[in-house]
Amino acid sequence: MAIVNGLSTIDQMKILDRYIIKKVLSTFFFVMMILVAIIVVIDITEKVDKFNDHNLTMPQILGYYMDFVSWISGLLTPIICFIAIVYVTSRLAAHTEIVAILSSGVSFPRLLLPYFIASSIIASISFVFNGWVIPHSNRDRLAFEMQYFQNKFYFESRNVHMQTAPNVYLFIQNYNNQSNTGYQFSLEKFNDNKLIEKLTADNIQWDSVKHKWTLRYWRRKKVDELFELKSNEDSLKEVNTSVQVKPGDDLKLSENTTKELRPKTNVFQSNSILKGFGEAIDTTLAITPKDFENNAHEYDGMTIPELGHQITQLHFRGTTGVEAYEVERHIRFAAPCTTFVLVFMGVIVSARKSRGGTGFQIALGFLLAFVFILFFTMTRTFAETGSLAPFAAAWLPNALFSVLSLFMYKYVPR
Repeated sequence: MAIVNGLSTIDQMKILDRYIIKKVLSTFFFVMMILVAIIVVIDITEKVDKFNDHNLTMPQILGYYMDFVSWISGLLTPIICFIAIVYVTSRLAAHTEIVAILSSGVSFPRLLLPYFIASSIIASISFVFNGWVIPHSNRDRLAFEMQYFQNKFYFESRNVHMQTAPNVYLFIQNYNNQSNTGYQFSLEKFNDNKLIEKLTADNIQWDSVKHKWTLRYWRRKKVDELFELKSNEDSLKEVNTSVQVKPGDDLKLSENTTKELRPKTNVFQSNSILKGFGEAIDTTLAITPKDFENNAHEYDGMTIPELGHQITQLHFRGTTGVEAYEVERHIRFAAPCTTFVLVFMGVIVSARKSRGGTGFQIALGFLLAFVFILFFTMTRTFAETGSLAPFAAAWLPNALFSVLSLFMYKYVPR
């Protein structure tokens, strides 16, 4: 073990490790403050007119930007970590410190250790905040933007189908989210793929006091029997096409029986009973007006467990748009790995001393960061439209840039 100035090589590396970790963390937080401050100033100049139009008070504006700063900080963490790594390493290289370290017998992988320790600290904090802390502030931010910055939302989807419980399916022809009223409502219950009960209403309206739905001009029917008549292939069958009721039922749906001839087919005959009807009735359904609100970027306000629950619920209902939530959940887990990939690439890019100083290396770092953001945005867009698997959208940028980093590690001089 070599002894220099009374310190062993191990002790010298511990000092060097602490020095690099301290440099990386201090530079990271400094760059974070600078970039976030610039973004906030730009955002204020864009929204100052809206603040004045709505006569917002200073506490309201400050509260909004406290939520905004936490959101933008979590979003930019991997890129800012990459910029900090490039800056610190390029400065070390400019002062010939990297050359001195490698010349003393320290391998390049060993030199990477303090960088990965610093990035582990940043990635761990970012994962916890993005997964459980920032979503709570995002809810307030999204609600604020919805109230003051965005145009009034109108629910325009028609023929809404969803599964609300096992073997129970709901249908609404159209919905007015301003009056919380749905039209041409039906709720069907099946057993072994056979309809056994159906509830219909001309319209349903949300009662904000009772927190229930009011069904108007409703009808509830129950199918007691449903069986199949098999026909011979080369003959015609006489089929009873009217709907019959059992003796003693409250309301007879049909009194006459008609007969017709139908060629070789399977025909279903049912006994349907009108179990109840009326002008209005209150009931609880598995939906609320929140299901018809503007859910753009709603996933930003959900923690990781809440994202998992929402994905399960959307899959159960058969609702479209579940891909956006799946992509967001995968990104929450992929973000720490993104930090490590960018740190590895940043050290390789900036470890070589440049005659032109650190400006070129920092510019190259910004260029690579821009390419990564562009590629990440493209894969996310493809996944949200269903053209790419959510898992691939979150992890493909990491995989490609990992391969690129390994290629640079092998062939780029340091």
